[in-house]
Amino acid sequence: MGWIVLAAALAALAGAGLSGLGHQLGWWDFRAGFTVLRWSAYLGIATAVFALPVLGAALVFGSRWSIATLLPAVVIACFSFGPPLLQLQKARSVPPIHDISTDTENPPVFVEILAKRRDAPNSASYGGPEIAAQQRLGYPDLAPQFYRISQEALFGHALQAARKLGWEIAAAVPEEGRIEATDTTFWFGFKDDVVVRITPVEGGSRLDLRSVSRVGRSDVGANAARIRKFLAALSDLPR
Repeated sequence: MGWIVLAAALAALAGAGLSGLGHQLGWWDFRAGFTVLRWSAYLGIATAVFALPVLGAALVFGSRWSIATLLPAVVIACFSFGPPLLQLQKARSVPPIHDISTDTENPPVFVEILAKRRDAPNSASYGGPEIAAQQRLGYPDLAPQFYRISQEALFGHALQAARKLGWEIAAAVPEEGRIEATDTTFWFGFKDDVVVRITPVEGGSRLDLRSVSRVGRSDVGANAARIRKFLAALSDLPR
Protein backbone atom coordinates (compact mmCIF):
# COMPACT_ATOMS: atom_id res chain seq x y z
CA MET A 1 0.00 0.00 0.00
CA GLY A 2 2.85 2.38 0.83
CA TRP A 3 4.19 2.20 -2.71
CA ILE A 4 0.75 2.95 -4.16
CA VAL A 5 0.43 6.02 -1.95
CA LEU A 6 3.93 7.15 -2.90
CA ALA A 7 3.12 6.69 -6.58
CA ALA A 8 -0.02 8.80 -6.18
CA ALA A 9 1.99 11.55 -4.49
CA LEU A 10 4.58 11.50 -7.26
CA ALA A 11 1.83 11.66 -9.88
CA ALA A 12 0.32 14.69 -8.15
CA LEU A 13 3.68 16.45 -8.00
CA ALA A 14 4.43 15.62 -11.64
CA GLY A 15 1.03 16.94 -12.71
CA ALA A 16 1.59 20.19 -10.81
CA GLY A 17 4.96 20.67 -12.48
CA LEU A 18 3.70 19.78 -15.95
CA SER A 19 0.77 22.18 -15.66
CA GLY A 20 3.08 25.13 -16.22
CA LEU A 21 5.71 23.37 -18.31
CA GLY A 22 3.05 22.13 -20.71
CA HIS A 23 1.88 25.69 -21.26
CA GLN A 24 5.42 26.87 -21.94
CA LEU A 25 5.95 24.03 -24.43
CA GLY A 26 2.68 24.78 -26.20
CA TRP A 27 0.94 21.54 -25.22
CA TRP A 28 -2.09 23.43 -23.90
CA ASP A 29 -3.23 26.96 -23.15
CA PHE A 30 -2.99 28.43 -19.67
CA ARG A 31 -6.61 27.57 -18.83
CA ALA A 32 -5.97 23.87 -19.47
CA GLY A 33 -2.78 24.20 -17.45
CA PHE A 34 -4.75 25.59 -14.51
CA THR A 35 -7.13 22.64 -14.80
CA VAL A 36 -4.21 20.20 -14.66
CA LEU A 37 -2.84 22.09 -11.67
CA ARG A 38 -6.18 22.02 -9.86
CA TRP A 39 -6.69 18.29 -10.28
CA SER A 40 -3.09 17.59 -9.32
CA ALA A 41 -3.68 19.54 -6.13
CA TYR A 42 -6.85 17.54 -5.46
CA LEU A 43 -4.87 14.30 -5.89
CA GLY A 44 -2.16 15.59 -3.56
CA ILE A 45 -4.67 16.54 -0.87
CA ALA A 46 -6.43 13.19 -1.13
CA THR A 47 -3.10 11.38 -0.93
CA ALA A 48 -2.01 13.28 2.16
CA VAL A 49 -5.38 12.84 3.89
CA PHE A 50 -5.22 9.08 3.29
CA ALA A 51 -1.53 8.69 4.11
CA LEU A 52 -1.37 10.63 7.38
CA PRO A 53 -3.43 8.27 9.59
CA VAL A 54 -1.76 5.25 8.01
CA LEU A 55 1.64 6.83 8.70
CA GLY A 56 0.57 7.47 12.29
CA ALA A 57 -0.32 3.81 12.72
CA ALA A 58 3.00 2.79 11.18
CA LEU A 59 4.86 4.99 13.65
CA VAL A 60 2.95 3.51 16.58
CA PHE A 61 3.55 -0.08 15.52
CA GLY A 62 7.09 0.49 14.29
CA SER A 63 6.55 -0.56 10.70
CA ARG A 64 9.78 0.78 9.18
CA TRP A 65 8.92 -0.37 5.67
CA SER A 66 5.64 1.53 5.69
CA ILE A 67 7.27 4.60 7.23
CA ALA A 68 9.93 4.61 4.51
CA THR A 69 7.28 5.00 1.81
CA LEU A 70 4.48 6.86 3.58
CA LEU A 71 6.60 9.68 5.03
CA PRO A 72 8.05 10.72 1.64
CA ALA A 73 4.56 10.37 0.15
CA VAL A 74 3.13 12.88 2.63
CA VAL A 75 5.96 15.35 2.03
CA ILE A 76 5.70 15.06 -1.75
CA ALA A 77 1.92 15.38 -1.65
CA CYS A 78 2.23 18.61 0.34
CA PHE A 79 4.53 20.05 -2.31
CA SER A 80 1.93 19.26 -4.97
CA PHE A 81 -0.87 21.26 -3.34
CA GLY A 82 0.97 23.69 -1.05
CA PRO A 83 2.12 26.23 -3.68
CA PRO A 84 -1.24 26.32 -5.53
CA LEU A 85 -3.08 26.90 -2.25
CA LEU A 86 -0.70 29.73 -1.37
CA GLN A 87 -1.30 31.28 -4.79
CA LEU A 88 -5.06 30.97 -4.33
CA GLN A 89 -4.83 32.63 -0.93
CA LYS A 90 -2.73 35.43 -2.39
CA ALA A 91 -5.14 35.91 -5.30
CA ARG A 92 -7.95 36.49 -2.82
CA SER A 93 -5.90 39.11 -0.96
CA VAL A 94 -5.09 41.38 -3.93
CA PRO A 95 -7.24 43.25 -6.46
CA PRO A 96 -8.32 41.17 -9.50
CA ILE A 97 -6.43 43.41 -11.93
CA HIS A 98 -3.44 42.93 -14.22
CA ASP A 99 -2.38 46.49 -15.13
CA ILE A 100 -0.31 48.30 -12.50
CA SER A 101 1.20 51.78 -12.87
CA THR A 102 2.92 54.26 -10.58
CA ASP A 103 0.97 56.95 -12.45
CA THR A 104 -2.71 56.05 -12.69
CA GLU A 105 -3.76 59.43 -14.07
CA ASN A 106 -1.37 59.43 -17.02
CA PRO A 107 0.06 55.89 -17.27
CA PRO A 108 3.19 55.32 -19.39
CA VAL A 109 2.25 53.99 -22.84
CA PHE A 110 3.71 51.20 -24.92
CA VAL A 111 5.10 51.81 -28.39
CA GLU A 112 7.41 49.05 -29.58
CA ILE A 113 5.72 46.26 -27.61
CA LEU A 114 2.28 46.93 -29.09
CA ALA A 115 3.11 44.68 -32.06
CA LYS A 116 3.94 41.80 -29.71
CA ARG A 117 0.66 42.30 -27.83
CA ARG A 118 -1.47 42.38 -30.98
CA ASP A 119 -3.01 38.95 -30.31
CA ALA A 120 -2.92 39.17 -26.51
CA PRO A 121 -6.28 38.78 -24.74
CA ASN A 122 -5.50 41.76 -22.49
CA SER A 123 -5.44 45.20 -24.06
CA ALA A 124 -2.48 47.55 -23.66
CA SER A 125 -4.93 50.42 -23.13
CA TYR A 126 -5.32 51.49 -19.51
CA GLY A 127 -8.61 50.59 -17.84
CA GLY A 128 -9.28 54.02 -16.37
CA PRO A 129 -10.59 55.21 -12.98
CA GLU A 130 -12.03 51.82 -11.95
CA ILE A 131 -8.66 50.08 -12.29
CA ALA A 132 -6.92 53.02 -10.64
CA ALA A 133 -9.26 52.84 -7.64
CA GLN A 134 -8.64 49.12 -7.19
CA GLN A 135 -4.90 49.65 -7.41
CA ARG A 136 -4.93 52.43 -4.81
CA LEU A 137 -6.84 50.13 -2.48
CA GLY A 138 -4.56 47.13 -2.98
CA TYR A 139 -1.18 48.79 -3.56
CA PRO A 140 -1.24 52.24 -1.91
CA ASP A 141 2.58 52.37 -1.83
CA LEU A 142 3.01 52.50 -5.61
CA ALA A 143 3.54 56.08 -6.75
CA PRO A 144 5.84 58.18 -8.96
CA GLN A 145 9.48 58.14 -7.85
CA PHE A 146 11.77 61.19 -7.76
CA TYR A 147 15.58 61.16 -7.88
CA ARG A 148 18.14 63.94 -7.54
CA ILE A 149 20.00 62.98 -10.70
CA SER A 150 19.61 63.90 -14.35
CA GLN A 151 17.26 62.16 -16.74
CA GLU A 152 20.24 60.76 -18.65
CA ALA A 153 21.85 59.33 -15.51
CA LEU A 154 18.61 57.84 -14.22
CA PHE A 155 17.92 56.30 -17.63
CA GLY A 156 21.26 54.50 -17.50
CA HIS A 157 20.59 53.13 -14.02
CA ALA A 158 17.05 52.07 -14.99
CA LEU A 159 18.24 50.24 -18.10
CA GLN A 160 20.94 48.47 -16.10
CA ALA A 161 18.38 47.42 -13.46
CA ALA A 162 16.03 46.06 -16.13
CA ARG A 163 18.80 43.96 -17.62
CA LYS A 164 19.91 42.64 -14.22
CA LEU A 165 16.34 41.55 -13.54
CA GLY A 166 16.44 39.46 -16.69
CA TRP A 167 13.91 41.50 -18.67
CA GLU A 168 13.96 41.22 -22.45
CA ILE A 169 14.56 44.78 -23.65
CA ALA A 170 12.31 45.74 -26.56
CA ALA A 171 13.17 49.45 -26.73
CA ALA A 172 15.55 51.88 -25.03
CA VAL A 173 15.09 55.47 -26.16
CA PRO A 174 17.23 57.82 -24.01
CA GLU A 175 15.96 61.03 -25.63
CA GLU A 176 12.39 60.08 -24.67
CA GLY A 177 13.35 58.52 -21.36
CA ARG A 178 11.46 55.38 -22.40
CA ILE A 179 12.34 51.74 -21.80
CA GLU A 180 10.09 48.89 -22.88
CA ALA A 181 10.69 45.29 -21.88
CA THR A 182 9.09 41.89 -21.33
CA ASP A 183 9.43 39.75 -18.23
CA THR A 184 8.61 36.02 -18.37
CA THR A 185 7.24 34.30 -15.28
CA PHE A 186 8.98 31.16 -14.06
CA TRP A 187 6.27 28.50 -13.80
CA PHE A 188 3.80 29.10 -16.63
CA GLY A 189 6.04 31.33 -18.70
CA PHE A 190 3.52 34.18 -18.83
CA LYS A 191 4.66 37.29 -20.72
CA ASP A 192 4.21 40.53 -18.79
CA ASP A 193 5.20 43.79 -20.47
CA VAL A 194 6.83 46.75 -18.76
CA VAL A 195 7.32 50.36 -19.78
CA VAL A 196 9.54 52.81 -17.89
CA ARG A 197 9.11 56.56 -18.37
CA ILE A 198 11.70 59.03 -17.10
CA THR A 199 11.06 62.77 -17.30
CA PRO A 200 13.12 65.75 -16.11
CA VAL A 201 11.72 67.77 -13.21
CA GLU A 202 13.08 70.59 -11.11
CA GLY A 203 16.02 69.30 -9.11
CA GLY A 204 16.24 65.93 -10.82
CA SER A 205 14.10 63.35 -12.56
CA ARG A 206 10.80 61.56 -12.19
CA LEU A 207 10.40 57.84 -12.90
CA ASP A 208 7.14 56.09 -13.66
CA LEU A 209 6.71 52.41 -14.30
CA ARG A 210 3.86 50.33 -15.66
CA SER A 211 3.62 46.53 -15.79
CA VAL A 212 0.82 44.76 -17.69
CA SER A 213 0.02 41.06 -18.14
CA ARG A 214 -0.86 39.78 -21.60
CA VAL A 215 -3.30 37.15 -20.31
CA GLY A 216 -5.45 36.62 -17.23
CA ARG A 217 -7.85 38.88 -15.38
CA SER A 218 -5.83 38.84 -12.16
CA ASP A 219 -2.04 38.81 -11.99
CA VAL A 220 -2.04 37.53 -8.37
CA GLY A 221 0.09 40.52 -7.40
CA ALA A 222 2.88 39.75 -9.88
CA ASN A 223 2.97 43.15 -11.59
CA ALA A 224 3.05 45.10 -8.33
CA ALA A 225 5.81 42.82 -7.04
CA ARG A 226 7.76 43.39 -10.27
CA ILE A 227 7.52 47.17 -9.88
CA ARG A 228 8.65 47.00 -6.26
CA LYS A 229 11.59 44.80 -7.21
CA PHE A 230 12.65 47.22 -9.91
CA LEU A 231 12.40 50.21 -7.59
CA ALA A 232 14.38 48.33 -4.96
CA ALA A 233 17.17 47.96 -7.51
CA LEU A 234 17.34 51.77 -7.66
CA SER A 235 17.13 52.30 -3.91
CA ASP A 236 20.76 53.48 -3.62
CA LEU A 237 20.21 56.46 -5.93
CA PRO A 238 19.93 59.94 -4.31
CA ARG A 239 16.38 60.99 -3.53
